[in-house]
This record gives sequence, C-alpha cells and structure tokens, in this order.
Amino acid sequence: MYSPHTIRPIASPRPVAALAAGTAGTALFVVLLALVAAQWQPLISLDRTVAESLHRHAVGDPGLVRVNRVLTDWFWDPWTMRALVAAAVIALWWHGARLLALWVAAASLLGSLLQQGLKAAVNRERPRWPDPVDTAHFAAFPSGHVMTAAVSCGLLLWLLRLYGAGPALWAGAVAVAVVSVIGVAVTRVYLGVHWLTDVVGGVLLGVAVVAFTVAGYARSAARRAREPGV
Repeated sequence: MYSPHTIRPIASPRPVAALAAGTAGTALFVVLLALVAAQWQPLISLDRTVAESLHRHAVGDPGLVRVNRVLTDWFWDPWTMRALVAAAVIALWWHGARLLALWVAAASLLGSLLQQGLKAAVNRERPRWPDPVDTAHFAAFPSGHVMTAAVSCGLLLWLLRLYGAGPALWAGAVAVAVVSVIGVAVTRVYLGVHWLTDVVGGVLLGVAVVAFTVAGYARSAARRAREPGV
C-alpha cells in the first residue's frame, strides 16, 4: 500500500525501447571487451596514438592541469556522483516510492561492481607518472569515473523525466551532466589518465546498466499495479 505522502510517476517508462538500447550497448561493450582482453594490436595502437597526441601536450599546460585539479578535487568525482544518487534514493524512499528507490540503488551498486570486476578480469595495469603513455596500454577498462558518471547521470535524468520535473531541476541536471562531460574530456582523455577504449567502455556499459534498469522497473511496476490492493 502507498503511504499518504507517496509521489507517483507521471511518465510511463518504455521497456521495449529501453531493453533494445541496453541490448545494443551490451553487445558493443562485449565486442570491445574481447578486443581489449585479447590485446588486439590496432586497438592498442589507437589508444597509444590518442595518448601521445593529447597527453603530452596537456601536461605542459598549467591551465589544464589546474582545471583537472579543480574538477577532480572539488566538483567531479565518483563519490560526488554516488552521493547525488544516494540523495535521490533517500528522497524516493521518504516519499513512499520504495520499489523505485530499490531499483535505483541496485543499479548504482551493480554499475560499481561490474566496473571493478571487469577491470580486475582484464588485468590492466594503471599508468605511472610522470609519463603514463609509456607505462600502460589500457589504464582501467572500463573507466570507473566515466561509468559512474554515465550511470549516475542516466539514472537522475530518467527520474526527472519520470516525475515530470520542473525547469529548475532540469537546469541542475544539465549542469551536472555538462560538468561530467567536461570532466571526462579533460581528466580522462586529454590528460591521458585513461585511454580512449576505457572511456568508450565506461559509456557503453553505463548506458546498458541504465537501460536495463529502466526496462526492469517498468515491468516490475506493471506487475505490481495488477496486484489487488496495490
């Protein structure tokens, strides 16, 4: 039974479209994972080219180094993104949307577990400073920062659409997404901390996790709505 202060979604999730997106993202990620695990030489060369062309220029620019420090230390960090999701979960639970709160919390946790497990499975070593280009082919596949940003932003945007959020919340969500994109571009690609494949892998797997969450919640909510007394 819903409590008197329950908030109800006003938008109906589309499980078929979400399932298709999740399946496509997973398929592309599996292909990329296989190439990374096999250390396919063209992919290694591509990553190395990206690192050579971007990183060596970026580390010599004090402004970019400062931007990186400000982003990672003050604004954009996996724990910041997880805190936003945790706040959304608490708000949903407090307002009686406990099924949705559990789905969101489970999706965030699943994303972190998948990222850590897969990174350990492909056994990629982390780059070592001051010259990470020469010390690792794939830094952390999939990138934890990128995947956390994709999962967190995806879940938050889905919740805003689900509940018909107003302009203020949408503006805040867009600001978070923009900072995340800048953080990925500057701290994970341009500065060469993580290579191109790690970033692409994080995006693909993050999108897949969010898409399957949307589809799973829609089906679960539909079954619950058919139960008597709910």
